[in-house]
Parts: sequence; structure tokens; C-alpha cells
Amino acid sequence: MEAADASDALGERAGRDPGEEIAWALEQDIVLGRLAPGEKLREEDLAERFSASRHHVREGLNRLERIGIVIKERNRGVSVRRFTVDEVRQIYQVREILQRQAALMIRLPAGAVAIARLAAINADYEAAVDAGDFQRIHEANDLFHTELFRLCGNDLLLNLVKNYMDLTYAIRGSAFGDRENLETSRRHHRIMISLLGGTDPWALAQICIDHIQPTKAQYLALLGGAPRQTDSGAEPAAS
Repeated sequence: MEAADASDALGERAGRDPGEEIAWALEQDIVLGRLAPGEKLREEDLAERFSASRHHVREGLNRLERIGIVIKERNRGVSVRRFTVDEVRQIYQVREILQRQAALMIRLPAGAVAIARLAAINADYEAAVDAGDFQRIHEANDLFHTELFRLCGNDLLLNLVKNYMDLTYAIRGSAFGDRENLETSRRHHRIMISLLGGTDPWALAQICIDHIQPTKAQYLALLGGAPRQTDSGAEPAAS
């Protein structure tokens, strides 16, 4: 798949060190599906693309390896991580546990300021969906969920939730841009905002779990591993 223009990607985040800039640009390519699972990331090609040294390219790839979305293999180099059926199921089992617990820890009803902030973030997300701006969809979506789970009041739990969101970038990229999933995502976000004003933490926790199912199902279908009956619902693209 065609990668994003390097000058655009790096220019937006000028001021950061080159390794971090390269990691960010490649992360966008992965989550937006421009780099496919299993695709090779050759240092010489990346050095030319980013007009960077091999050292900085290696640094950027190391950052992505630590997140878990690329893999480095002896004598084979670095490639976008391709998950197995069992890995996908296990990763999403952990995501469900973490996100359910974080949602249950949110004190309801949430404050008006917090709800207004999430509503504003979601308005930007919905505008990005209408505009077909996939990079902005991704960024607004991740910000929405980060700020939602921040309300749990436990920074360590929030970091774990975010780590597993990051880990699924390559999985989510397989479904990115699916209009039906994006519409479902918008509906789920609105329900979450509405539930934050209520007193039912279990309903909030359940919509957070339902929200992360379709990309998992879509990725499993690509792998030839049909979802089990317990794998219900659909995770909207970019969730």
C-alpha cells in the first residue's frame, strides 16, 4: 500500500527527535492500513523516504517494536506485525478485561465538564468521518477513548488500556475506512456520552466491550479464523 508522504507526516510534528518522528509517521501508515500486516520495513528505503540516517530509522523502528506493532526477525529484518488467530483473541480478551474494569470504575454521573469535553472530541471525530479524513478520524478516536478511560481515576490502568489500544493498530488498520463500521462507531460514542450522564456503570462497560468487536472479527476473517459465537458485535474501524 502507498505510504503517507514523509514531509507531511514529519512536518506536522516538527520539534521532536527524528526517531520519534519516523515512528509516528509509520504508526499512522499502519493504523490507516497503508502498511499491511507482514509488509517489510527496509532501513535503506525508510532512510531515503525520510531523508534520515540509518541510526534514526533504526531508533524509530525500535520504538514501534517496543509497542509491539512491528516485529524484528533474525536475518529477515523488520516487518509490520502479522498476528495469529490465537494472538488476536488473546489480545482482545485482555482489552475486554481492562476496558470493562476501567469503565466500571468511572463514577457516574460524570461531571458536566468531562462530558462536554468528550462530546466536543466526538464532534471532531464525526466531522472527520463526514470529511473522510482518516488520519483525523484515528487521532480523534484515540483521544476520545483515552479521555473516556481517564475518568476511571487510575493512571496505571489507563496506561494499560492505552498500551493494548496501541498494540491493536495493525489489527484495526485492516478495517479502517469501512463506512458501516464508522457509522457504528459514531453511534457507540454517542451512547457512551449519554451513559456518562446516567447511573448504570454496567451498561457503560458493556458498550465499551461491544465497541471493540468488529475489527477483531474482520481481522480474524482475513486470517481465515471465523469468529466464535462468543465473539459477538463489531468493533468499528479505528476503535
